[in-house]
Amino acid sequence: MGEPNFVKTICGYCGTGCGLVLEVQDNKIMKIRGDKEAPVNKGQTCVKGAFAYEYVHAKNRLTSPLIRKAGKLVETSWEEAYQFIATKLTEIKTTWSPNAISMFACARSTNESNFITQKFMRTVIHSNNIDGCNRT
Repeated sequence: MGEPNFVKTICGYCGTGCGLVLEVQDNKIMKIRGDKEAPVNKGQTCVKGAFAYEYVHAKNRLTSPLIRKAGKLVETSWEEAYQFIATKLTEIKTTWSPNAISMFACARSTNESNFITQKFMRTVIHSNNIDGCNRT
């Protein structure tokens, strides 16, 4: 085994932005601790930030987009997946109106991601049907 490498990063579980230090060995996360130099969390982490990282290396994790064809999920390219999404959204918008489309934003996303999500819904889809679990 190689020597451990320590990588500073920001936690992706919510929009708080806690600093983390990942212990990486042979390109695999071995351990996570809070970054004591991070102004947001000063070394503290929640349970998810500290322990929920094994999914990164899960064998059954998706590595490419899937589209249902003839009743079965089939791997496809990102280009085809994006085209499929655009076509379906256009069909729904044309057939049923923009108000037939809604989007749910996530508190785990950054403020920037949530901003662009609502901007997309309002300017591209022309719908105000957007909600999120972070509005409570």
